[in-house]
Amino acid sequence: MLRRTFLGSLAAPAIALAANEQLKIADVEIWRFRGSYEGIVGANGQRQAQPIDIYPEHRPERYVAREGRPGTIRKTVNYLVIKTDKGLDGIYGPVDNEACVVVERQLKPFIMGMDGLAVETMWDKMYRSNRQSRSSHYMMAISAVDNALWDLRGRYFESPVYRLLGGPTREKATVYGSCLGYSIDPELAGEQAAKFKAQGYMHQKWFLAYGPGDGNRGLELNIALVKSLREAVGPEVDIMFDAFMGWDLNYAMAWCRAVEQYSPRWLEEAFHVDKMESFAQLARETTIPIATGEHFYGRWEVKRFLEAEAISVVQADPEWCGGTSELVKICGIASAYDAHVIPHGHNIHASLHVVASQSPMTCPLVEVLINKMKDYYYFDKYAPVVVNGQLDLSDRPGFGMELDDAKIEARELMDWA
Repeated sequence: MLRRTFLGSLAAPAIALAANEQLKIADVEIWRFRGSYEGIVGANGQRQAQPIDIYPEHRPERYVAREGRPGTIRKTVNYLVIKTDKGLDGIYGPVDNEACVVVERQLKPFIMGMDGLAVETMWDKMYRSNRQSRSSHYMMAISAVDNALWDLRGRYFESPVYRLLGGPTREKATVYGSCLGYSIDPELAGEQAAKFKAQGYMHQKWFLAYGPGDGNRGLELNIALVKSLREAVGPEVDIMFDAFMGWDLNYAMAWCRAVEQYSPRWLEEAFHVDKMESFAQLARETTIPIATGEHFYGRWEVKRFLEAEAISVVQADPEWCGGTSELVKICGIASAYDAHVIPHGHNIHASLHVVASQSPMTCPLVEVLINKMKDYYYFDKYAPVVVNGQLDLSDRPGFGMELDDAKIEARELMDWA
């Protein structure tokens, strides 16, 4: 691990390439930034259901809401920088550690010297370069590189990525607020949902903390949450629910039968993504739209689910599914099935720009994890901010990222080779 000054220039030098000239990749760097600030710690720690919860020793005690206390919050994040021989850089982040290892060890030596503006060609070459490329950490790494290349492309053409993709299709992007971490005690959740409604969150997703391992009492609590939320926000607010692969088919059907009367906008990830048949059967048995896809790896998996009529909401994540390039292809496939693509919000930058470039019929919403995004972009000078349930579309080039040096207390050029 080397300690250096961050050298990535984010200013766009005037570059005009000849017809056959390339913007060659000269280096790929992963920078780790550290900083801290004073805030509230120990609050909003409600856990959602987990697949492993069928084992009692892995199932936690019921969460009790806490107000939190003043304390120091420390941030450590990775940003990927792609440097070119003409002095122009592309940047993307934060990037997960798992992706960084593959970028450093396998993709970096492969893409050196390639044309950084040939985004489609580079994606195809990265995908074809490794037998394990179709999923998991390798596809996450392809996603990170692809997103950084789109930022580079935007800086070269001095345009936001959503314009390069064909947009904008709207002036502002409407968000849905994911309420992970907030108490799901029915009364407390109802109070919080009403507060979010007053802030403009007319689309809210709540996370179900109980599964088959919790027995009938857990099922009753999952049902009571839906009833309380609907009563708190009224019929005009969308409420969605996420089970994070923690259920089985019988449990999901019982929950759906009980809550259909409250008109949830969707049930998300009731099962592990490998269980396509369970998704398809549940979709046939309920009027509640079925969603999944944050763990999809590429357009081929999406196509299989849509052909099987297993889902009507695709939640592919551009941090994991193959990046901006692949998410656009997924949108094209989904539009042919009249399905919605509402990307999982692990990171807002790429998902916002793709959504903003697509028809609102295909991409109506952007996910924002309310708790996570409070400080996820702590080091970004122009962090996305939700105002009255919407996000502005930036006119800055690329994804509009610029690091705030004043907040970076330490920086390291990482070396996983």
